[in-house]
Amino acid sequence: MNKKKETVAVIIPSRYASTRFPAKALAPLCGRPMVQHVVEKATASQADLVLVATDHELIRDAVESFGGRAVMTAVDHPSGTDRIAEAVRRSGEDIDIIINVQGDEPLIPTSVIDELIDIMKSDPTLEMATVAVPGNRETMTENNVKVVFGADKFALYFSRSMIPFCRAGGVPAQVYLHWGIYAYRRSALEKFVKLPPGVLENCEKLEQLRALENGIRIYVHVSDLESIGVDTPADLERAERKLREMMENGN
Repeated sequence: MNKKKETVAVIIPSRYASTRFPAKALAPLCGRPMVQHVVEKATASQADLVLVATDHELIRDAVESFGGRAVMTAVDHPSGTDRIAEAVRRSGEDIDIIINVQGDEPLIPTSVIDELIDIMKSDPTLEMATVAVPGNRETMTENNVKVVFGADKFALYFSRSMIPFCRAGGVPAQVYLHWGIYAYRRSALEKFVKLPPGVLENCEKLEQLRALENGIRIYVHVSDLESIGVDTPADLERAERKLREMMENGN
């Protein structure tokens, strides 16, 4: 009997009322809305389907204007993962693996998306996976989410605090910056959203801790690539400069 081909969807959660940068999905970046850049990166991957999960008609209309597909979701989701789960249900698609690419990552390398897809397809026991890159202990702040993982590459903890903390006399360890891109098997996604936020998530305000607190293991893929997440108008300016530089260099 032939094994069923697993269907992979990239779903981009795109909330309108961002606290630090309202309507940032629609902010112009090199003449196009930021969400369009994210959709184009995802569309270039090996995923079978790309959807934008949004809570606002303006974002839906913008996505549809450039030929993308958007799914309307509720306004009051506690996390992007909860929004994605609703989008999966509403899409009516038979999806096996979901890649969560944040709507504020217009420069995310398509190759990273493909690497996560390959990881999930190669090991059917994996429930979740994510990406980390080496960071600089001296320059990271509480705005940067860090991750520590074991020798088996499964996450031990995520935090906005510096982890691992280096005590006086200790040997400094490499710090890893967590990228907000996730891969879920659909069964794990459905299990995740049925869980209430726990002590860790409520304290750190990091949704991935809900998974760890409830025994859902997260594999950490270490990459040496880079991206620019857009949380503020200043970040958008940095992304614009980087994107123009890439275009001038033919990338």
